Amino acid sequence: MPTNILMPALSPTMEKGNLAKWLKKEGDKVKSGDVLAEIETDKATMEYEAVDEGTLARIVVPEGTQDVAVNSVIAVLAADGEDVKAAASATPEPKKAETPKAPASSFETRPAAAPQDEGKLPSQPTQKPIPRPEEARSAVSKGAGPGSAAAGKIFASPLARRLAKEAGLDLSRVEGSGPHGRIVARDIEAAKSGKGLRTAPGTAPALAAVVGAPAMTDQQILGLYESGSYDSVPHDSMRRTIAQRLTAATNSMPTFYLTVDCELGKLVAAREEINAAAPKGADSKPTYKLSVNDFIIKALALALQRIPEANVSWTEAAMLRHKHSDIGVAVALPFGLITPIVRQAEMKSLSAISNEMKDLAARAKAKRLKPNEYQGGTSSVSNLGMYGIKDFTAVINPPQSSILAVGTGEERAVVRNGQIVAATIMSCTLSCDHRAIDGALGAELITAFKKLIENPVMMVV
Repeated sequence: MPTNILMPALSPTMEKGNLAKWLKKEGDKVKSGDVLAEIETDKATMEYEAVDEGTLARIVVPEGTQDVAVNSVIAVLAADGEDVKAAASATPEPKKAETPKAPASSFETRPAAAPQDEGKLPSQPTQKPIPRPEEARSAVSKGAGPGSAAAGKIFASPLARRLAKEAGLDLSRVEGSGPHGRIVARDIEAAKSGKGLRTAPGTAPALAAVVGAPAMTDQQILGLYESGSYDSVPHDSMRRTIAQRLTAATNSMPTFYLTVDCELGKLVAAREEINAAAPKGADSKPTYKLSVNDFIIKALALALQRIPEANVSWTEAAMLRHKHSDIGVAVALPFGLITPIVRQAEMKSLSAISNEMKDLAARAKAKRLKPNEYQGGTSSVSNLGMYGIKDFTAVINPPQSSILAVGTGEERAVVRNGQIVAATIMSCTLSCDHRAIDGALGAELITAFKKLIENPVMMVV
């Protein structure tokens, strides 16, 4: 019988993807391991390999299609000896939301969570007219329905409660659109964008503050500007993912910050000497060229090894203490941000780190990274020094527990032996998840980093 080829989940959080290109056409023979298509996620473009053998009988989703739901049928494969035309005319069975199952492939895939109790959800939440302040206050004070806080008990589906908890939403603020005012999943999705939210008594909607959602609805924001005075650029999947992850991190992760100033005199001298001694390759170009950021990656990796209690990830059940330092490095892209990871950075030479980062950054900009090259990690580096930024704080990328924000190296006046002299100083700020790293432990980590960055010879000992 025909085999349905489903849209794979290429990451734990993937719910939709773009079918960028078909590499096989209808009627082509397919062998296990053949690349069928290129799937574009929010972070990368992945090759999707066939598992079964047969003939590609029908392409259900044409290339270039955006926002294809995970586990939806994208093609039909006829088995060897099977009538291809009959297989092509067969109606693909729709996926069942209750038991999503991604097809096996050459890389590990995990299906994104699917709603289990809501039935079919509309692609766009129903937009309700914006109530006037006095109407909103009246509705809340009277108790708009069984789903309201005023009714004493909040009626919401289990899925809606879980989604609200993940988004940091107060269910008493959410308007229910289900039977008898019950709050369902689509209400939570609408609430994340500021729609369908009740206003607290005595508070105007424009001033409503909801954790995990903007204080104003889209309609209210648009009402502040004249039509034609702006261009509306829809969010792509990467920008939405960045917003969701960083909002979740900010709402759920208690964070504190530690800042140190590092002298770069010895590092700059060592970098110049090492680069000058780099051997030439077949093209007569140096085989490596170290940057200051390469030293920073190595120093953070070694500091985490020296303070292993800080090389951790928080889970509700246990602390994960990592054996290696896998350092994510923020790379700015025209369409967003991604953090490719240098695995086991503490064991690699500076030249190896330099060349690996150049390769990762180039493939990141081409959206050619594999999921395992940007997921996980134990800590990260975000360097804005090249933009002339003196110091800043960075948002931790879960499940990591720390991130180092690096400013520019600049000449500043310092006091040495009672004399004011000029020195090249770089400010670094460590953001720490207080659930996993206490203040004194964070101070030990950034102090270890400072010692290494100011004495780069210690990185090779």
